Amino acid sequence: MFSENGEYVEAQFRRWQQDKTSVDQTWQAFFAGMQFAGTLPGGTAPAGGSGSGAASSADLRVQTGVTRLVFWYRQAGHLQADVDPLASDPPPPSPLLKLENFGLSEADLDRTVDGSMYFGLNSPATLRDLLATLKATYCGTTGFEYMHIDSLDVRSWIASRLEPTCNRPMLKLRQKYRILLTLHQAELFEKFLHTKYVGQKRFSLEGGETLIPVLDAIIEKGPSLGVKEVVIGMAHRGRLNVLANTLHKPFSEIFNEFEDNYLPLSTHDGDGDVKYHLGFSADVETADGGKVHLSVTPNPSHLEIVNPVVEGRVRAKQRKHGDKERVTGVPVLIHGDAAFAGQGVIMETFNLMNLAGYRTGGTIHIVVNNQIGFTTNPRDSRSTQYCTDIAKFIQAPILHVNAEDPEACVAAAEFALEFRQQFKRDVVIDLVCYRRWGHNEGDNPGYTQPLQAKVIAQKKPLSTIYAAKLAGATEDPSVTEAVVADIVREFDQKLSESLRDAEAVAAAYRNQLEAAHQQVKEMVKKGETKKRGMEGFSGRWKGFTNRYSHDPIATGIGDAVLDRVGAALGTFPDGFTVHPNLLKILLTRSENIKKRGSVDWGTGEALAIGSLVLDGVPVRLSGQDSRRGTFTQRHAVVVDYETGSDYYPLQNLDPKQAPFDVIDSSLSEAAVMGFEFGYSLDDPESLVMWEAQFGDFANGAQVIIDQFLTSCESKWNRSSGLVLLLPHAYEGQGPEHSSARLERFLQMCAEDNIQVAYPTTPAQYFHLLRRQVKRGFRKPLVVMTPKSLLRLPAAVSPVSEFADGTHFREVLDDDRRGSQGEPAGGSPSQDRRGSQGEPAGGSPSHKDSADLVTRVLVCSGKVYYDLVKKRDELKTQAVAILRLEQLYPWPEAQLSAALSKYRRAREFLWVQEESQNMGGWSFVEPRLRAMSFPFEYIGRDASASPATGSHHVHELEQKLLVDAAFAPTPSGPIGPGWVGWKTAATTINGAHANGHTGAEDKTAITGVKAGAPGA
Repeated sequence: MFSENGEYVEAQFRRWQQDKTSVDQTWQAFFAGMQFAGTLPGGTAPAGGSGSGAASSADLRVQTGVTRLVFWYRQAGHLQADVDPLASDPPPPSPLLKLENFGLSEADLDRTVDGSMYFGLNSPATLRDLLATLKATYCGTTGFEYMHIDSLDVRSWIASRLEPTCNRPMLKLRQKYRILLTLHQAELFEKFLHTKYVGQKRFSLEGGETLIPVLDAIIEKGPSLGVKEVVIGMAHRGRLNVLANTLHKPFSEIFNEFEDNYLPLSTHDGDGDVKYHLGFSADVETADGGKVHLSVTPNPSHLEIVNPVVEGRVRAKQRKHGDKERVTGVPVLIHGDAAFAGQGVIMETFNLMNLAGYRTGGTIHIVVNNQIGFTTNPRDSRSTQYCTDIAKFIQAPILHVNAEDPEACVAAAEFALEFRQQFKRDVVIDLVCYRRWGHNEGDNPGYTQPLQAKVIAQKKPLSTIYAAKLAGATEDPSVTEAVVADIVREFDQKLSESLRDAEAVAAAYRNQLEAAHQQVKEMVKKGETKKRGMEGFSGRWKGFTNRYSHDPIATGIGDAVLDRVGAALGTFPDGFTVHPNLLKILLTRSENIKKRGSVDWGTGEALAIGSLVLDGVPVRLSGQDSRRGTFTQRHAVVVDYETGSDYYPLQNLDPKQAPFDVIDSSLSEAAVMGFEFGYSLDDPESLVMWEAQFGDFANGAQVIIDQFLTSCESKWNRSSGLVLLLPHAYEGQGPEHSSARLERFLQMCAEDNIQVAYPTTPAQYFHLLRRQVKRGFRKPLVVMTPKSLLRLPAAVSPVSEFADGTHFREVLDDDRRGSQGEPAGGSPSQDRRGSQGEPAGGSPSHKDSADLVTRVLVCSGKVYYDLVKKRDELKTQAVAILRLEQLYPWPEAQLSAALSKYRRAREFLWVQEESQNMGGWSFVEPRLRAMSFPFEYIGRDASASPATGSHHVHELEQKLLVDAAFAPTPSGPIGPGWVGWKTAATTINGAHANGHTGAEDKTAITGVKAGAPGA
């Protein structure tokens, strides 16, 4: 073995002779030790030594082997670490650590070697002693994985922490008794629930109670390292225990949630959630007098999806504290082993660690490793040796620790926090434990894991095992009963001063549980309920409400702000070179504002963002390629054409402006949208936006949408103002890049939970964004944003529509100014008339034209411009076209006022581009019917796929769709009529018969009456 590596060793030696820093620190220590021992040229033998100044082959063989042996124990010692509490015997020796692999043998064990490459071993030692030291350090009840980390500084820091003490926890007696007490509390809480609430699901922590002293250790050490806030994310298992014993949520509140008649405090609190999904927050004081604000984030059943939400919350808290070093707020994520290996959001969240827009300074991950997933064994749930192997791709250190060694677990927790604060990187604790019961308390684990269940059934409570260990370890005569009593009293000042031992503390804890339980039982008898623990409108949310209002709010801006933002869009630092083509675009935008002309979509958005940051409102926008914009429309960053340096015009409006962060995200939907949702939870004063590259990309974050965004207020009394920007419209780009699945959002609309808007003009978009942060409530806002309208000459707005006194209009009445390059958003006078419940008749001439209308078309989005173009071609005044700019909350009063104006209209049509089973029709149809307007449907037939894949077929469909909206009937030259629709459908079906791809039912243009069969 040595001869095979001789050339490599010689090469390393020659490099070391020329420059000692040119080789790894392990080799530096090796060659320095060899030289000191006199076995390398230039060395001086110690007194009495026999060094000749030249290395013997045997010495070099042994010392090289020793160096490699140390390296491999660091690399692979975890493979024979005793980390499984269910194993009857220690793990067998790993083949990777056999002596012969390093050119060593049993005969070398008593040879004196230089072990200085091992931290703390500064004097020569026998190989036998060095080997024992390595085993004690790396093969005990904690197995370390850190040699996959590239940074030598990080590796050295870790080794220097572990090796001088042989990785033995150096805990004070006071800490040991605190561990015992927290174990007692964790166990007693579970036993109490198991007795009082038989058969109810609680996702017990039994078998993994060490999690409680682990969290306690992090919190206790936090203030000394600058920690002010800890945000915890976790699945169900152990949540109630963490709430009770870590955050000190009142027992009475927890027990109240177990009662069958538990009801929220009022109907305004929503529907609530099961007890093991709920969150809580509290200020906790440490034993040393420090204070930490703790928060457990509420989460749904979907495992691990809460992780990016926690990261976003912490980022917002760090900004609140002005913490650029990211030490004040620490995310702690508690995982299950099967979910950690199996859920894709784990990798997506890990990938955020070092990204500038999402960095939180490192996360402490704790895997409660039950060694089973529901009923699935590890061999069936992962392809890796450890459930934590995914963490290696970001080079996070991983600590596998036996949960039945609570001191090792606490030492691991302290190490993790210190590492996180030192290097601002993620760190993983793999807490190897077991699950005493099944997946929930109603399961029988013996059905699927009978052997494991038998072992678990024989396990004694960990507090009993640890108490016996402490009793045997207390050999110091100075540790008297009185000393122990003093320690106990210090731990819990609320308890009687007469407590003398840990059992007395446990008894007092049981009494607290019983008293709280009895209190809740009495309240149940009286029909009372406890206040819910999750406060939605306190702290930074104080002053906000959860009540939606349709009342318009002025969101226009003055001339000074218009000019300042406009000037910034066309101004760049001296010497900065803008791409010639882009320069023309930006200067045109600036000039249009200056001359009070008309502006496009990108300019309208820039005016919204720029005016908000000048108002002191921070703006955060992230998404895939959002800085430039997927459709080359935003240009929030301008890149120097010669040097590649960045310049952000909207970050340079005023020295006192609020921040504007625009971020090109990782190619992730679930984690990034979850991050932004979490950010919005803790920063209601900011405008927080997530943008999809195409609207259909939001599908990848459907869990965030379903289980957080649309239901968080109802389930957890938590509001969010997150804005989703989803490019949507039918433009022949195929099934996926046509639809943002508007119908899915509308299906989830209830109780004013979200806002869904489909604006058609830059001014409307401008007011929509500003309105989002100018009202006294926050609701998620889903915006169907355009693609082709970004450059459509008709889809522009006069600057006057951004002026003081203007606002977002949920319904836009008919605009008769045409579609050929003129603004189509309504004049300023129309803006000031308003459409928020007032008659929208306008001027006398406008009223006269309304009397000519016999057909009313109502639509949302891009199809409006196609309809207006067709009407211009027909030169008819008999058709009015209204736009529903906000679909939810449903603007009934505004729409009813606009429709009522058309007294002579006989035909009312809903027109959409989407297929009949998609888009807005299924949502608006019953609401239109309730308004007593006999609406009928114009649009594509029902379809399994959102759109055709053929651009030619798309163009034909779109033409027939628009033609059908104006098709004549036997009763008059213009009217929908079943004849016209059937003709259109036959025409396009004939096109398919002539060789175009797609099934007939996917491309037919359909007319359906509101409330008719099949609607």
